[in-house]
Amino acid sequence: MRRPIIAREGWPFVGALVALAVLALFVHWALGAVLAGLALFVMWFFRDPERPIPREDGLVVSPADGRVMFVREVEEPRFVGGRALLVSIFLSVFDVHINRSPVAGEVTYREYVPGKFLAAWDDTVGEVNERAYLGLVTDGGHRVLVSQVAGLLARRIVTWPAVGDRLDRGQRFGLIRFGSCTQVWLPADSEVLVRPGDRVVAGQTVIGRLPQ
Repeated sequence: MRRPIIAREGWPFVGALVALAVLALFVHWALGAVLAGLALFVMWFFRDPERPIPREDGLVVSPADGRVMFVREVEEPRFVGGRALLVSIFLSVFDVHINRSPVAGEVTYREYVPGKFLAAWDDTVGEVNERAYLGLVTDGGHRVLVSQVAGLLARRIVTWPAVGDRLDRGQRFGLIRFGSCTQVWLPADSEVLVRPGDRVVAGQTVIGRLPQ
């Protein structure tokens, strides 16, 4: 079933700005035009396009639109339980902010962590900013962790699945409002196919392969 081209989470913002723009026209046309332009920008920000999802077994797709900030081997005790490969993606206000599942699997872990609102391009935001975690176990038993990280302007994280839900690869699972960072941890023996600076598209760009 196709979703609306504008994510429903954006409708209240668009509706409020359109109403304000109409009222502002009675004050001054320029103010009304500015608010109407802002309403159009918010509609564009909350766009939710359909994406062709790669189907080959073992692939990992990007959980977000944006630019790869870094790829690192790290310790991940929260869910993966040891060494893992961390891919961090920065989303500007110009990127689609719908998050998509990097793999198919069952949600077995979910946690929200309050924190700061540092600029999302800072390397430390994944450890100190407000964030929400979603842990997936694939049919092959691999554990993959995704984190939605709030940024300087992003003050609202939305995560839809509950523990026990099953997600398909590329399925929408939430969004972050107005500039943010999304991170994904893969098993340490996975193959990562992206590098810092690469542009990625949620649900469409293959960022890695899970171990056989």
